[in-house]
Amino acid sequence: MQYLYGTTKGVMRLVATFGSQQQLLAYVRWATLQNLGHQRGKFEQGSALATYEAWEHSAEPLTDEDVNAVPHNPTPSML
Repeated sequence: MQYLYGTTKGVMRLVATFGSQQQLLAYVRWATLQNLGHQRGKFEQGSALATYEAWEHSAEPLTDEDVNAVPHNPTPSML
């Protein structure tokens, strides 16, 4: 499983999980309206990253958050 995190003001939160890294990266490409470099940007309203300034991903959990509390494999059609 791949974990997608959003960060803002130095706080990182789990925002979604994905079955593969390819799915995660495709979602981030779709959600990114403006790339500000090094995984920073402005993100599509309604996306899991909408209220964040940057993103991070990992194959292992980076926080103790409940993975069942976030969407798994979200897609643009889920908006």
